[in-house]
Amino acid sequence: MHALDTTTARRSERTLQLALFVTSVAWFLAADTVAAHAARGLSERFGLDAARPLLTWAFLLFLLAVGFSILQAIAKQHSPLREVLGLPRRPTAGREWKLGAALGWGLVVLAVIPMAVAGTLHIQFWTQPRAFTLLLLNLITLAVGALTEEVAFRGYSFRRLIEAIGPVAATTVMSLLFGLGHMFNPGATWASTVVTILAGVLLSVAWLRTHGLWLGWGLHFAWNVSMGILFGLPISGITDFASIVETRAFGRRWLTGGDYGPEGAAITAIVLIIGIVVLVRITRDYAWHYTYVPIVAAGYPMEPAPPAAHVAMQQMAEQTRPAAPVSLVQILPSTPQTRSVSDEPES
Repeated sequence: MHALDTTTARRSERTLQLALFVTSVAWFLAADTVAAHAARGLSERFGLDAARPLLTWAFLLFLLAVGFSILQAIAKQHSPLREVLGLPRRPTAGREWKLGAALGWGLVVLAVIPMAVAGTLHIQFWTQPRAFTLLLLNLITLAVGALTEEVAFRGYSFRRLIEAIGPVAATTVMSLLFGLGHMFNPGATWASTVVTILAGVLLSVAWLRTHGLWLGWGLHFAWNVSMGILFGLPISGITDFASIVETRAFGRRWLTGGDYGPEGAAITAIVLIIGIVVLVRITRDYAWHYTYVPIVAAGYPMEPAPPAAHVAMQQMAEQTRPAAPVSLVQILPSTPQTRSVSDEPES
């Protein structure tokens, strides 16, 4: 009966988590539409066309924070907002972010080197004052955008799906959704979708190894900045982030990714697989500290009940115990104790 009750409780909990996941995805889709309309209206009203992507990401992040907090409250699991979003407060947060940024930058360099060696890159520089203003704006936009995507795909919804179907299946589902979500970008192909799915796996592993978005956020941000600002290449088909450096790649699609950029190149798929292996190796300490689950003994209690005779004797002793404590009698030695232990014994 006890095992049956436990199984029923687990099924109910998984059903609840699955319902929360579906609701959170629906909220994300609705919030994405609302954020886009709000950013467009605000940018047109005040002439902020250059800041429209930043406004879109900022509105979306705000709406996700509100919606996910409400879902957490409905599930009667009250947590701080940082915990809900997947950004727990801990001393290694900054180091995790920097480690992810270093890995993201290194992977982009590894993906671009074959293109540079093949001579397919044509670089132009724009050094007007406006370029530096756009550079700062693009950095902020990419930082907010990377965080928003991580919260949406590896934050609250991802954790609910893990509780419902397990980490492997949840990683597969969220990575597929991540890839399909980029299919509508300019220049997208089936190859770019596969590469984006692998990127989703990489970022999901970053969460699974640290149980936080700090490392994944740093990796995502550095990947986009290196791709779009440092090298001036398209980010998932979007060329709006090239400010000082603007690069055009010519050559075979498997090497350059065509109009979609390196994220549509076959060589990048190999780079991402390498990145997953490297990520697992460099996060051993974080995985031990933040994902280790202590072993809890299972089964039934093994402490035997005391015998009835022993219980009766203990109760009788407590009933006959005097109200006032009995004074202790000190027994003194019969021989004088003034001699030191170092003295020679008397003959």
